[in-house]
Amino acid sequence: MSEKLLSIEDLSIHYFTENREVCAVNHVDLSLDKGETLGLVGETGAGKTTIALGIMRLVPNPPGKILGGKIVLEGENLLDKKISEMQKIRGAKVSMIFQDPMTALNPIDTVGDQIAECIRLHSHVSRAEATVKAAETLEMVGIPRERYGEYPHQFSGGMKQRIVIAIALSCNPELLIADEPTTALDVTIQAQVLDIMNDLKAKLNMSMILITHDLGVVAEMCDKVAIIYAGEIVESGTAEHIFDETRHPYTIGLFGSLPSVAGKKRRLTPVAGLTPDPARLPPGCKFAPRCPYRTPECEQEEVPLTEFSPGHLIRCRNVEHVKGRE
Repeated sequence: MSEKLLSIEDLSIHYFTENREVCAVNHVDLSLDKGETLGLVGETGAGKTTIALGIMRLVPNPPGKILGGKIVLEGENLLDKKISEMQKIRGAKVSMIFQDPMTALNPIDTVGDQIAECIRLHSHVSRAEATVKAAETLEMVGIPRERYGEYPHQFSGGMKQRIVIAIALSCNPELLIADEPTTALDVTIQAQVLDIMNDLKAKLNMSMILITHDLGVVAEMCDKVAIIYAGEIVESGTAEHIFDETRHPYTIGLFGSLPSVAGKKRRLTPVAGLTPDPARLPPGCKFAPRCPYRTPECEQEEVPLTEFSPGHLIRCRNVEHVKGRE
């Protein structure tokens, strides 16, 4: 039987400015078992990174505020933890690969020392042992240990991203949150990094939350998938549910905007319209203004996330009438 590692219940995170309340994450429920990989997919601004920052308790306050909910890791609610307690959890139990390596690395410390610092903070080893482990971690992501003493500005964007990945993996965390981990990498290095992450995940029975726009990566890496739109989950389930039994109009639109080698279409079919302003979300279903299946009720009443089939949840009032992906 699988063992639950992470459970998120009714999580809401908003950002407050002088004149606006940005509803970034709204009543999100997620769960992750040990050894599983969960993919969070959606357009830019959907709230995926804010969910990850909420798990890490790194939502900037101000302007951000976690309004409610629970984030339970191995039976303990992270929202009840003091900052000093979270500092011990970050890096050791939960690590995050940040999307922008340019701002994630300290420009005045060598890359090797930045990895070694994380190891010493959480592993209680000597400076010499941390140096050896840091050098091994660098080589694990394809960077020669001879470059241990170099600074971030001496590396390309793709190599900086690999260094950030090395820092995140250096203490063998139980949960790895990867926010677009291969954004700055070319295709060959991307495949190598994904293989490294998969190998380590299998070796340590590590769980992973993968935030990405690349549905190809999701198909290769993820056991479960949650489709995020306007701060809400609109469809979730196993990878087979999302790829083979696609039912929400937004998910169908995401797949329709992808090129296919085998397909006969000469033009892609993008999702009509634009994502709503999170400070002025529409009433009712947030996707209704862009949905070809909308009814007057969709635009007026909130739509709950309901079980379409065992383990397959969909937020759509007219799901029975939605034509599945061809």
